[in-house]
Amino acid sequence: MPGPRAQVLGGSGVHMMALDSSISADRVDRKQHRAAVGALFFLLGLCFASWASRIPSVQQRMGVSDSQLGLVLFAIPAGQLLSLPLAGWLVAKQGSRRVVLAGVLLYAGALVALGWAANLYQLVPLLMVFGVGGNFTNIAVNTQAVNVERLYTKPIMASFHGLWSLAGFSGAAIGTVMIGARVPPGFHFLLIGLLIVVGLVVSAGHVVRHDSGVDPNQPAFVRPDRALLGLGAVAFCALICEGAMFDWSGVYFKKVLQVDKNWVGAGYTAFMSTMALGRFGADALAARFGPKRVIQGSGLLTAAGLALAVAWPILPAALLGFLLVGFGTSAVVPLVYSAAGRSTTMSAGMALAAVSTIGFVGFLLGPPLIGLIAGATSLRVSLALIAVMGLCVTATASVVISK
Repeated sequence: MPGPRAQVLGGSGVHMMALDSSISADRVDRKQHRAAVGALFFLLGLCFASWASRIPSVQQRMGVSDSQLGLVLFAIPAGQLLSLPLAGWLVAKQGSRRVVLAGVLLYAGALVALGWAANLYQLVPLLMVFGVGGNFTNIAVNTQAVNVERLYTKPIMASFHGLWSLAGFSGAAIGTVMIGARVPPGFHFLLIGLLIVVGLVVSAGHVVRHDSGVDPNQPAFVRPDRALLGLGAVAFCALICEGAMFDWSGVYFKKVLQVDKNWVGAGYTAFMSTMALGRFGADALAARFGPKRVIQGSGLLTAAGLALAVAWPILPAALLGFLLVGFGTSAVVPLVYSAAGRSTTMSAGMALAAVSTIGFVGFLLGPPLIGLIAGATSLRVSLALIAVMGLCVTATASVVISK
C-alpha cells in the first residue's frame, strides 16, 4: 500500500486520477465546467481587487491614519483565519457547489455594504464578514477546480489561479477609472456586485454538482496526515515570500532604491505581471516535468530574484529580480492545492482548508517579520533572509513530494 505522500501525489504526479463516479454522472461538458469555474475565479479576484483599489478612498472618508488603517484592515485576515476550519467542514458536509454559490453572494454583498459603511463601527465587522466570505469561496472554488481537473488528463489548476490574478489587474483598472470619475465607493461596489451576481447566475448551472468524498458526518476538526502537513509547509514558505512582495515591494523601491515617485509601484507591477503570466504557463510545465520539479525550480527562481534585487539595489536589477520572484511564486500554491485536493485520507475541502491554514499563517507572518528584521538591521537584510524561504520551498518540496 502506498504511503500518505504517494496517496496525495500518486502515480507520476502529472496525470490526474480517474474521474470519480459521482462526477462522471454530471451531464455538463467538461469545457463548460472549466469555463464556469474559471469565471468564478475571475469574479472572486475582481471582488477583492475592487475593494483594494478603493482603500485610499475609504481611508480618506473615514479620516483614519495609516497606523489605524493597518489595524482596521487586519479584520479581513482575522475573518479568514477564524473561518478556515468551518469552511472545510461546510464543503465536506454540503458540497463545494452549495458553499461556493452562497459564498460568492456573501462576498459580493459584503463588498457592496463596505461601500456604504459610515464609520469604523460598521466598517470593521463588515471587513470581517468580507474575510469570511472570501475564505468560504476560496476553499469551495478550489475544491471545484480539483473536481474539474479530474476531468482532464493534464494539470489545469494554475490556469484558474491565473484568472484570479488577471481579475486583479482588471479590478485595479476599473478602480482607477472610478476614482478619476469621482464615483463614490458605494456606487462603484454596487456596480461590481451586480456584475458578480450576473456572472454567478450564468455560471451556476455549469459548476460540478457532486464532489468526490463528500461525507455529511465529517467532523469539524481532523488532524492532517504527514503528507498534507508537508504540503502546508511548502505553502507556508512560498506565501511568506508572496506576502512580503505584496506589502514591501513599494517600500523597497521608495526607501532603498530611492526611485522617482512615478516608479515606486514598478516593482509590485513587475511582480504581479509575471505571477499572472507564470500561472498560465505552469500547468504545461507541470505536465511535462512534474509538479515536484516545477516547485523546486520555483523556489530557486524566488531566491535568485530576491538575491538579485538585494545585491544590486539599482532600478534595472531590482525590476529583473522582482520579475523572477513573480515567476517563482506563481506556480507553487496552485500545484500544492491541486495535490492537497487529491488526498485520499481527507475530503478535498478539509484537505484544502488544512493546507490553506498553514500557508495562510506564512502569508500573515511574512510582512511583519520583514518589518521587525528591517527595524533591527535594514530592509535589504530582511529581504535577503526572505530569499532563504525560497530555498526552503525547494528543499521542502524535495522531501515531501514524490514526483
